[in-house]
Amino acid sequence: MDNRNFTLLTDYYELTMMQGYYKNNLDEKVVFDLFYRQNPDEGGFAICAGLQHAIDYIKSLHFDYEDIDYLRSLGDFDEEFLHYLASFHFTGDIYAIKEGSVIFPREPLVKVVAPIMEAQLVETALLNLINHQSLIATKAARVCYAARGGAVMEFGLRRAQGPDAGTFGARAAVIGGCVGTSNVICAKEYGVPALGTHAHSWIMSFPDELTAFRKYAELYPGNTTLLVDTYDTLRSGVPNAIKVFEELRAADKMPKNYGIRLDSGDLAYLSKKARKMLDDAGFDDAKICASSDLDEYLIDSLFAQGAEIDSWGVGTNMITSKDTPAFGGVYKLSAVAVGEVSSDSSENWEPKIKLSENTVKVTNPGNKTVFRIYDKESGKIKADLIALAGETFDTNQDMMLFDPDSTWKKTRLEGGTYEMEEILIPIFKNGKCVYESPTTLEIQDFCKKELRTLWDESRRLVNPQQVYVDLSDKLYDMKSALLEKYSQH
Repeated sequence: MDNRNFTLLTDYYELTMMQGYYKNNLDEKVVFDLFYRQNPDEGGFAICAGLQHAIDYIKSLHFDYEDIDYLRSLGDFDEEFLHYLASFHFTGDIYAIKEGSVIFPREPLVKVVAPIMEAQLVETALLNLINHQSLIATKAARVCYAARGGAVMEFGLRRAQGPDAGTFGARAAVIGGCVGTSNVICAKEYGVPALGTHAHSWIMSFPDELTAFRKYAELYPGNTTLLVDTYDTLRSGVPNAIKVFEELRAADKMPKNYGIRLDSGDLAYLSKKARKMLDDAGFDDAKICASSDLDEYLIDSLFAQGAEIDSWGVGTNMITSKDTPAFGGVYKLSAVAVGEVSSDSSENWEPKIKLSENTVKVTNPGNKTVFRIYDKESGKIKADLIALAGETFDTNQDMMLFDPDSTWKKTRLEGGTYEMEEILIPIFKNGKCVYESPTTLEIQDFCKKELRTLWDESRRLVNPQQVYVDLSDKLYDMKSALLEKYSQH
């Protein structure tokens, strides 16, 4: 799934604009920022994902002969421009926040510094790859938080919007904290655990439920989880599962991992009753797994009701992020070169700004970077600071942070009490990849560490505390000057 040519995974207007730039000899370097404006599910954070696929896309960016022939057939592109496309490759710089990172609205997740035709072409694919996987990773992080340490398994392939969404989404769900996936191709491609038990059809294909359970236990003696709700959970399913466990115990063949799965009914009530039945039979280490249209809110509610559930199979609502089905990332021009420029400096970059009557849609101009500010004692995130590229800060000095929209809201950080880390890092330099992607499970481990840097108040599911994303003084002054300039028009 990763070895396809995604060069034409783009909106048509990217190509028509490219031809316009080409015909008008516009080839100056520009800066584009990829960012989002609002956290999914009205949450307090998001998780950045999809960078590995973005890297693969940039590495393989080229127009095949078939692509050129197709574009020629459309009648909108002249031969000189098509000849340019035939030898096209990416030569610019890309900076990004690492996959698995905690992220917040308005800050650049990806910065592209390249000749304008190159930077324009990659817009759609980058948004597609980053938006989708960040959405699912964020949803998974919320679900895993609600599960309070219980294992969450990704079970959503059959309800995903197509093979790519199911497979890339499952990878993102693992980044967000899921212990594995039912999606076998995802497990193979990304080195994550493949998980699953059996369906109701397994039970129904045998003469009776007890026989089906026995046969399954024979086949998988090391991991025996029995689906108990095919006929009657408490009068048939759980008693028959207990009978099989008793037979295994008597034969000294107890599985290392064993238990039951509930897939319908009142999960709180059934799990409490099943727990008591298993405990009374001497199987207090049997695990109870639940599935059935779960999301973070239902899982949280089940815990509030005293549900006795150890692990969770979550499908539709996570793989589709059903209540917030789009991430909303955008890609905006923020600077144009007016001389010799560096991706790591704001010198000789003419800042650009998009205005709007909607305050949240006013962009931040200039060639920028992002710093994360941590409380030195706790290691928790105090704020993120968007600054101009090349700015430096002395953490031994006091720092005044202020809300760029409501400037009277201020926080003073005392020198020596905070630490700063630049989180927008080089991925491509001069068209060459300078970053090695970790494995999916390594990214998952990094994501767990990142989530621990959030205050509990920012992780709660409802009405979380929002993390401040502020502008440096220099960037704020630049933005204010541009707002003043264009307000005179």
